[in-house]
Amino acid sequence: MSTPIHPVDEILPTPRLLVLGLQHVLVMYAGAVAVPLIIGRVLKLSPEDVAFLISADLFACGLATLVQCIGFPGVGIRLPVMMGVTFASLGPMLSMATSPDIGLLGIYGSVIAAGIFGIVAAPFISRLLPLFPPVVTGSIILVIGISLMRVGINWAGGGLPTVTRVVDGVQGAFPNPAYGQLQGLGIALFVLLVILGLIRWGTGFIANVSVLLGIIAGAILASALGVMHFEKVAAASWGALVIPFRFGVPEFHLVPIVTMGIVMVVVMIESLGMFLALGEITGKTIDRDALTRGLRADGVGTVIGGVFNTFPYTSFSQNVGLVSVTGVRSRWVTVTGGCIMMLLGLLPKMSALVEAVPQVVLGGAGLVMFGMVAATGARILTAVNFKTNGFNLFIVAVSVGFGMIPLAAPTLLHNLPHDLQPLLESGILLCAVVAVLLNAFFNGLGSKESAQADAAAVAASAQHV
Repeated sequence: MSTPIHPVDEILPTPRLLVLGLQHVLVMYAGAVAVPLIIGRVLKLSPEDVAFLISADLFACGLATLVQCIGFPGVGIRLPVMMGVTFASLGPMLSMATSPDIGLLGIYGSVIAAGIFGIVAAPFISRLLPLFPPVVTGSIILVIGISLMRVGINWAGGGLPTVTRVVDGVQGAFPNPAYGQLQGLGIALFVLLVILGLIRWGTGFIANVSVLLGIIAGAILASALGVMHFEKVAAASWGALVIPFRFGVPEFHLVPIVTMGIVMVVVMIESLGMFLALGEITGKTIDRDALTRGLRADGVGTVIGGVFNTFPYTSFSQNVGLVSVTGVRSRWVTVTGGCIMMLLGLLPKMSALVEAVPQVVLGGAGLVMFGMVAATGARILTAVNFKTNGFNLFIVAVSVGFGMIPLAAPTLLHNLPHDLQPLLESGILLCAVVAVLLNAFFNGLGSKESAQADAAAVAASAQHV
């Protein structure tokens, strides 16, 4: 009698893999290229060098995704994960970029060192798993979803309310004239309605690719309205090589390395939450060994980033929401998405075509996907014992409140020491730290009764997957 294949390990027919993989790529593309674009502009690189940074980033995204999803001995969590450059590293790297003693080569040195640190630290971070019972994981996943909603809403608005530009050598924030325009909001609403309609009345494969079909419909509408432009597609070349160490040999400086190491800790804690969320969504048990492999893959991906002229990598939470919406749990879908990302890195014209999709189109899809992440957190919390253990209410209330600080009041903690800012700017990390501390304070750690309650809560939650 053959052992049944878990949906995570199921290999789907090639046409479905291609379509579903492309859907993952479209969801993450805007976030994937944002960091190299910003860093390149701050460093005043030539348009050709900025284009190379983007191509290198796409190639490294795909390669890191393959490491995480296919898995190798001791590396890779083997879940449907897409890897991308973490925004947690953006602030420190901007500071390094503007320092004449560090620059781009110093950034790459700190990235490689942080990746090595992540590989070494992965087993120690994974030992934190007992600190994450359902009341903690549910709170964190809820905050992940709510935090992502800001991204989806801003996409629907056409970007951020302000845009960062460098004028006369000075970086500053300027109002975005395209933000919140009625036409863009209408396109986002159209995409949202198409996706909801396909989910409601579509069946089988059509429902699974509802997000992709919604984005395609939105792109067609945007083209008809003159919002989607193809000049960059026409100008882009058909092929380009991604050369390691293209800008020179990386330089290693102590302070940037320590700073990026702190960022790596933040990234790994956030990834731990993502992996637990994916475990809930896919019905796959996530134990300490699996967490170690996943976190180690984050470190390997970051080393790959430094070698291939790009930046630290982490699991993209946008794609967690897509797994929840479509119900397609196969990791081979994201393996295919990783291959597409590598191909886009080698074919600038194709990547330019994907990049041409306006953010307002992605906004309509983002509202559905990111809301599903928050709903997953809420579902986990429904299995937590609130009736006889009132302490759990306070754990959720206070930890979610702390997680909302960077979202509701981004400058509230800016007067605290500068070295703490990478930690304080992550609502997910703030929520995780506060939830773990409060759970230890109210419920204690490692008690037999607590372990049984947690197991029952997870089992009850998994029944709804």
